[in-house]
Amino acid sequence: MTKKTAGKIRPSKKKRSSPFKIILIPIVILAIYYAVNNGGHSYDLSSLGKEEIPAEYIPIYKAAEDRYGVPWYLLAAHHRVETKFSSMRTLVSPAGAEGHMQFMPCTFVGWSHPSCSGLGKGNIPEDQKTDPAVIEKYGGYGVDANGDGIADPFQIDDAIFSAANYLARNGAADGKIEQAVFAYNHSEQYVEDVLYYADRFVEEEEEGKPM
Repeated sequence: MTKKTAGKIRPSKKKRSSPFKIILIPIVILAIYYAVNNGGHSYDLSSLGKEEIPAEYIPIYKAAEDRYGVPWYLLAAHHRVETKFSSMRTLVSPAGAEGHMQFMPCTFVGWSHPSCSGLGKGNIPEDQKTDPAVIEKYGGYGVDANGDGIADPFQIDDAIFSAANYLARNGAADGKIEQAVFAYNHSEQYVEDVLYYADRFVEEEEEGKPM
């Protein structure tokens, strides 16, 4: 997440960017932009998507897409890169990013919180970290998606909706995909990793394909 400098998850066997992948990135961005700005396109899970994405998360990604206009498979890609679909041993990074989608506390609660500076770990009291009223006051991105009265980065619905909120407010809902992904984590490699999975998790639905 924003300002995080450690604890990033890298897909295996991707030590160096290939020229082909560098060329592919603008194509992926254009494809996602078209999907965001032109309705009526449906996407099926690719073989990789079926193999990697836990089925229980897909309805949450799609509900977040409906609310924020961020492609569900982009959210899946972020989830894959950040915590390998929440399968990491700990959901707290060495830099202090928290939860399923790895938010720094100051990004989740809001950088105007008086304790926030530097990398964004802050010194926010635990009861304030998940309080929607506090988050609204300080301009954070945390969302109470399941309506239980708290916005919790360790609760999967809240975490994914918060990521969708962040990406949407940083341009993804308007088709500015690369800008939004880079804002989430200021790393060109991170952008490449996320777009790599976003492109490969789905394939365009074939017309006339039997249901």
